[in-house]
Amino acid sequence: MSALHDTLRRYVDDGTVPGAVGLVARGDAVEVVTVGSQDAEGTAPMDRGSLFRIASITKPVTAAALLMLVDEGLLALDSPVAEWLPELADPVVVRTPSAPVDDVVPAARPITVEDLLSSRPGWGFPSDFTLPAVQALFGVQKDGRAPQAYPDPDTWLADLARVPLLYQPGEAWLYGTASDLQGILIARVSGRPLPEFLAERVFEPLGMKDTAFEVPKEKRDRFTTAYRPDGAGAPEVADTPDGQWSRVPAFPSGGGGLVSTADDWLAFARLLLNGGEAGGRSLLSPASVSRMTSNHLTAPQRELASLFLEGQGWGHGGGVDVSPIDPWNVPGRYGWVGGTGTTAHIVPQTGTVTILLTQMAMENPTPTPLMRDFWRCTAGR
Repeated sequence: MSALHDTLRRYVDDGTVPGAVGLVARGDAVEVVTVGSQDAEGTAPMDRGSLFRIASITKPVTAAALLMLVDEGLLALDSPVAEWLPELADPVVVRTPSAPVDDVVPAARPITVEDLLSSRPGWGFPSDFTLPAVQALFGVQKDGRAPQAYPDPDTWLADLARVPLLYQPGEAWLYGTASDLQGILIARVSGRPLPEFLAERVFEPLGMKDTAFEVPKEKRDRFTTAYRPDGAGAPEVADTPDGQWSRVPAFPSGGGGLVSTADDWLAFARLLLNGGEAGGRSLLSPASVSRMTSNHLTAPQRELASLFLEGQGWGHGGGVDVSPIDPWNVPGRYGWVGGTGTTAHIVPQTGTVTILLTQMAMENPTPTPLMRDFWRCTAGR
């Protein structure tokens, strides 16, 4: 772990990040490295219990929650989502990806639960952001790192329904939108707000005591300040501990709204490594865990999404390594990265978990040099 400490320390010393928490676990053995501070001013040292906005490593948690409802038989993978999301009953699709938003055809089939889980509903971001339908989507699918910018789920869903699909349902992997749709679907099927459902069905059984869509006042001394690059290599404040996560947002984002700690995400990772069991209870079926951690994309679908997927396919809620293009790409490794500077993965074959939490936002979908060096340090452990 000294190599990992030195690596993380180097990024703190050169000003890339104010601080970082790195965790590596295999079986019961857990090693944690903390470096730097919770803010750029150094008012509190980074700690194993520091709280981070985890952004898109929320996605696996949301997918697992939706699969719990599938396991219970409340919906099926091939169920049309319009049964619970009637706003999406009659989607239209642009004639070609580059067509204007008013040049549309009806969807060839309904959008299904499986389409949402595999991120292939027809909405979402491709590698080319200039396409007219993608530009229209930007008006609805806002930056998830600013949760208070979203309207309530019903309003958001109505707005989304007015944007044409970029591809037919099931045809292409597109990033982002599907996970937010999963969160709304969970709430409507269960009849409970997403934060309440996740707390009861996921966080409490797993002992994830610090994971939520808000940070109460008594925990904010552990809550890191969020930053983004200012264009000149220096950190610029994006959010403070008393900022956007000081209250539950109108739209609790299943795609990226959670705050958590390294140990809480480790508890979730162990649920997957244990085949859906935790504390002697089955929270998720082994079949659903297998679906989460198996690639569902064809080679052409992976190629179309090359901006986001590097040697990866997609399971449910996260990427699945397919091609060993880098030392850390182990076929079957499952996990994802978060736009706030987070990354978390499991390697089912070895029972390994790797988690990196920082408070410096990514500038684009490409993993940062710090993430790559973290993966390099922890590869093969």
